[in-house]
Amino acid sequence: MAQSRLIIMRHGESAWTDPSVNRFAGWVDVPLTERGRAQAKEAGVLMKEAGIAPDAVFTSLLSRSIVSADIALEELGRLWIPVLRSWRLNERHYGAFQGQTRPAMRAKYGDELFAAYRRSFDVRPPAIDEDSPWFQGCDPRYGTASEDGLGGPNPATIRSECLKDVIARLEPFWKSYVTPALLLGQTVLVVTHGSVVRSLIKVIEGLSDDDIRSVNVPTGQPRVYEFESGIFGELHLKGPGRYLDPDAAKRGAEEACALGSAPAATE
Repeated sequence: MAQSRLIIMRHGESAWTDPSVNRFAGWVDVPLTERGRAQAKEAGVLMKEAGIAPDAVFTSLLSRSIVSADIALEELGRLWIPVLRSWRLNERHYGAFQGQTRPAMRAKYGDELFAAYRRSFDVRPPAIDEDSPWFQGCDPRYGTASEDGLGGPNPATIRSECLKDVIARLEPFWKSYVTPALLLGQTVLVVTHGSVVRSLIKVIEGLSDDDIRSVNVPTGQPRVYEFESGIFGELHLKGPGRYLDPDAAKRGAEEACALGSAPAATE
């Protein structure tokens, strides 16, 4: 039976994840900060020290995911491995929250509704207006280039998502591309976004809809899962996921949590 390894990682800190900015990015193509680039490099160092050599990498269509993957792979000396990019690995579409600061949205909707929009499993934020500068309908990356024959929504028309929606659009991609690589015994690196990492943690570890609300994902921290393939082509998880640097991951998760509770005066 083949042994395989999956590494999932949120991109490094982006310009809008910076606490001094603290904006919802979603599908907005926001660059990495210098700290974010350093986090991606350190992720590559951690994987190298752990003897992890990815055979394939998957990213979203957003540059903070793409650049983070490239920086980590360069550190590993594996820029040559096959790469597949998909909108299905994009961050959750935050609807009308995209481009807005977290403190402003919390002040507008109140703590309870803000928490539901930000953290719940099946509550979508208000839909983004098609006149918004942050609406992706005319972005060429969501035109014919995004067609993958896997069904589901047209990404150019998505106006808001909850975590349940992310899992639904992610599932066919996972079954078609990631699972086959793992069944072959490959080491697969997925560099994506916080909500996608949360979705994968929920599905892989079997967390409840309530439990996933309290999961915060640090930027730039690789999380590793080990699998074994069965005789009938199924994957068996060999143990819980683990961060390669648990202390740094804990600090990063606390930072992610703090973004949602920052006072309005920090805008």
